Amino acid sequence: MTELERLQAEMEAAAAALDFEEARRLRDRISLLRGGADTQDAAAADTVGLVRQRPGAMGLGSSQQRMTPPAGWTPPVKPDPMTRGRSRKR
Repeated sequence: MTELERLQAEMEAAAAALDFEEARRLRDRISLLRGGADTQDAAAADTVGLVRQRPGAMGLGSSQQRMTPPAGWTPPVKPDPMTRGRSRKR
């Protein structure tokens, strides 16, 4: 049994036991191993502060959840729809 298979089995067992924090830690460790990290680096990595993207939040591959305007920005004044065409002489 390889290291990945062992971690996968441990993750599934933790999820079945409703220990989701341990399952999350093992999932992140598996991702690091698949990404090319060696076993010792993956075991020592601190993945607590990582935030995963939510699918469909702002488009494919985007981590920004919503648009935030810069400080001090005010929206432009909307034009009055009743003034359209009033500047021309007939």
